[in-house]
Amino acid sequence: MNVVWNPVDPGLWPSFHASGRGAMQQAWAYGEALKAMDVVIHRAMVWEGERLVAVAQFMCRRVLGYLSVASCTRGPVWASDVGTDERQQVYVLLRRSLPIARLKVVLFSPDLALDEAQELKGLVRVMSGYSTVLLDLTKPLPTLKAALDGKWRNRLVKVLGHEKIRFHVQPSRKKCDWLLGKEVDQREAKKFHGLPVEFVSHYIHATADPAQAFAVAYAELGKNTIAAMLFLVHGRVASYHMGWADAEGRQLNAHNALLWQAMAYFQDHQIEVLDLGGVNTHDLPGISRFKLGTGGEVLTLAGTYF
Repeated sequence: MNVVWNPVDPGLWPSFHASGRGAMQQAWAYGEALKAMDVVIHRAMVWEGERLVAVAQFMCRRVLGYLSVASCTRGPVWASDVGTDERQQVYVLLRRSLPIARLKVVLFSPDLALDEAQELKGLVRVMSGYSTVLLDLTKPLPTLKAALDGKWRNRLVKVLGHEKIRFHVQPSRKKCDWLLGKEVDQREAKKFHGLPVEFVSHYIHATADPAQAFAVAYAELGKNTIAAMLFLVHGRVASYHMGWADAEGRQLNAHNALLWQAMAYFQDHQIEVLDLGGVNTHDLPGISRFKLGTGGEVLTLAGTYF
C-alpha cells in the first residue's frame, strides 16, 4: 500500500467520502473550515495500486511546545470492500508516515461501534466513545413516522396542526447568519462552548455549491421566528449542528415539526442519513430525550485509540 499525503486530489475526496457515507469531521469542507481558523490539517489518501482504499483527515496541534498531537476523528473513511487485515495495515501506515514532528501522538476515533472494532487490534483505547442518533432517510416517511416515540409523534401532530405557524427549510444565508447570532447569545447565557460560530461560514464557503452545504429549518408565528435548526450537509449525510427556540417555540414543540420537515427536505435532496449528534442523558437529558424520541439508531462509537 502507498500513502499519499497533502496535497491530495480535492475533486476525488468528496466523491469517495460521499460513497462511504463519511462523517462530517472527515469532509473536505470541514478540514478547509478549520484551516481557515488556523488549525493544521493533514490529509491522506491510501492506495493499493490504482485502487483508493481509504481517506483520512487529521486535526493537529502542538502541546507543551514540542509534542505534536494529531487526531483522526470519525475516520478513516473506507472503500466498501476493505477487509479487517487491510484496515489494520492502514492504521500502521498512517501513524508511521504522518508528516509531523517525530515526538508525536496519533489518535484515531473511528466511525464504528465497539463490537465492530476488530480492525483496531494492536491499538490502545484511551477514551470511551460518545453516542449519536442516526436516522435512515432511505425509509419512507410513513415508516419513519411510525418509529417515533408516541409522545414525540403526538407533539408533532399537534404543532403541525397549528394554523398560524409557518415552517420553512431552505439554504438561506440570511437566516443562517441570524441563527448564528442567536447561538452566540445562548452560549453566553448558558455558559457552554462548541465549535466557533464562524466555522459555519467557512464550511459553507469551502463547499463547491454553497446551496448544498447546509439547510436552515425555521418556524414563524406572525412576524416572529420562534424556533430554528441548522444542518450541515456532507455527501449523502446531513448533520444537525445547532438549534434555538424562544419560550413560545419551546411551549409549542416547534422543534418536533422542524426536524420532521427537515427529514422530508433531505429526502427530496437525496440525503440518505441524518446524524442528530451526541446524546448524553446525564448532562443533557432534555435534548437527548428529543433525539432518542425520533426512533433512530443509537450508535455508540468505539472510542479514541492510540
